[in-house]
Amino acid sequence: MSNTDPARTGHTIDTGTDELLCEIRERVAVITLNRPQARNSLSDQLTPALRRMIKLCGEDPNVGALLITGAGTAFCAGGDVKGMGGKSGGSTAPELTFDQKVARLQERQRTLTGVLVNVRKPTIAALPGPAAGAGLSLALACDLRVAAASAFVTTAYVKIGLSGDYGMAWLLTRLVGTARARELMFFGEKIDAARCEALGLVNRVVPDEELRDAAFAWTKTLADGPAKALRFMKDNLDEALMNDFLTSLDHEAERMVRTAATADHKEAVKAFVEKRKAVFKGE
Repeated sequence: MSNTDPARTGHTIDTGTDELLCEIRERVAVITLNRPQARNSLSDQLTPALRRMIKLCGEDPNVGALLITGAGTAFCAGGDVKGMGGKSGGSTAPELTFDQKVARLQERQRTLTGVLVNVRKPTIAALPGPAAGAGLSLALACDLRVAAASAFVTTAYVKIGLSGDYGMAWLLTRLVGTARARELMFFGEKIDAARCEALGLVNRVVPDEELRDAAFAWTKTLADGPAKALRFMKDNLDEALMNDFLTSLDHEAERMVRTAATADHKEAVKAFVEKRKAVFKGE
């Protein structure tokens, strides 16, 4: 394969802003929050672009898995605290009512972490540094998390007198249990990478200098996997949090039979017999 093969070298997607980068390389969509000077905090330019890229890559048949990370030494510091507290002095827009504010936030949440959780492909967050507030919610909304050894996380909301958004309570409770979720929310302490791994907040911790290569390699393994089987696995795992056991058994049976009929399953069986690595095509 030549060095100019686009499947290997990748291609850049225009996100509409320099504050978000997106490259599709070897079936991995690498989405990078690119405001390192602001610890990749969310902004009026970055966040809408992030919503678009998650949806676009989630629906792109040429993408097998998504990797979300941050430029520089942070993942995402969450919302811009300096901009909180009301309208800017130069704004002439009318003040929103309470109901309008609630509806606006509901829409923003559903189209960001709501869409990310519902992507039917594996999603991984790579944390080169801190993930705080809504930035932590973004990381938790991914299927898996890899953290640099120097990274840390914090719910942060209690420090600024807020209750939390973007699914923080739901995501935390399902990852670490209700007692730990309460501790993390009530105190808002910084949790270092080693403790994050012990609590189950991150799946792997690697040396800082190895993070990007390790996270890409892990994501690529999933991107090269059997797409339909992985999608059905996500369905099964999501439903395990909500359905009773017998209902889960019934749904697992249906999906198992569906994947048994796929070309990827037949290829995997053939590869096993021939003692070689299977080459999946998502069929």
